[in-house]
Amino acid sequence: MLWLYLLGAVTVLCIALRRVIHRQTPLSDELYSTKVAFDHLQSGVAWVRGDGMLGTVNSSLAGTLSSEPNALIGRSWLEIFPAEERERIKELYSRMLLLGLTEFSAYGHRADGSFAWLSVLLVAVHDHKMRFVGHHCLVLDLTHTRLLEDRLAELQQFSHAT
Repeated sequence: MLWLYLLGAVTVLCIALRRVIHRQTPLSDELYSTKVAFDHLQSGVAWVRGDGMLGTVNSSLAGTLSSEPNALIGRSWLEIFPAEERERIKELYSRMLLLGLTEFSAYGHRADGSFAWLSVLLVAVHDHKMRFVGHHCLVLDLTHTRLLEDRLAELQQFSHAT
């Protein structure tokens, strides 16, 4: 008779386990699709932890900075910018802490030593108890646009000089 109770208990546990696994599959699929979307955004996105270190970086931002995403993780987010820009960016960061977000333009420091012209949006993130846990750093690479504008200005100066 004991084996009959054990068989019933095992059957109930198997059914419960199948239901749990069935519920987790859509969540895993959704998490995977979100990660794929994050990695392939056309603009750069980084998650900066509360300690100021890069937690995640998408491939677009890493490409803008001529680096690999994993090479940037764990470094200070301020290293994205050249040393000359960091004091100004720290002030803008303080503003983001007060207002929740701030937007600015700055040069980005690439791994090869060159610079990128960036439009940056910082968005503060708080937990359910309103404690600051980090911020998102959303970056749009405007280098190509900036180079075209500079070239257009040169051509206009040339046409006025002749």
